[in-house]
Amino acid sequence: MSGAGKKIADVAFKAGKTIDWEGMAKLLVSDEARKEFATLRRAFDEVNTQLQTKFSQEPEPIDWEYYRKGIGSRLVDIYKQAYDEVKIPQYVDNVTPQYKPKFDALLVELKEAEQKSLKESERLEKEIADVQELKMKLSTMTADEYFAKHPELKKKFDDEIRNDYWGY
Repeated sequence: MSGAGKKIADVAFKAGKTIDWEGMAKLLVSDEARKEFATLRRAFDEVNTQLQTKFSQEPEPIDWEYYRKGIGSRLVDIYKQAYDEVKIPQYVDNVTPQYKPKFDALLVELKEAEQKSLKESERLEKEIADVQELKMKLSTMTADEYFAKHPELKKKFDDEIRNDYWGY
């Protein structure tokens, strides 16, 4: 097997082992997203299986004697010589070293964005809880109770009344 094919198969196999499919599946909310995710996983598994079976095996050696008996030794010798002269270059990975630092920087940025997102999510959940509480109490709440929770609005209204500004 060529070095490139084996390297690709090894990378795909390792990637398949390190993907947290169950963890990602827990994050999905809609049924459509779950179906798409299942399709993605199936496609990944099929490609990974093909890489493992097709590219991880050495090709079977050619039985030159079998062909010599059926075709003739002179023609088979020409083909064998041409076959032996074919040199498949080894794959040299020049791309990964270039993009590895960029990828690592993106991972750091991703972690920072994740932390910001979690903080924002907590803030929004608290705000939702406050709005729901306010919605429940709104029918029985007095202006004094509302202004106690929102002193900036009380100051604004007091200033408008003091300056005799009634909005028209």
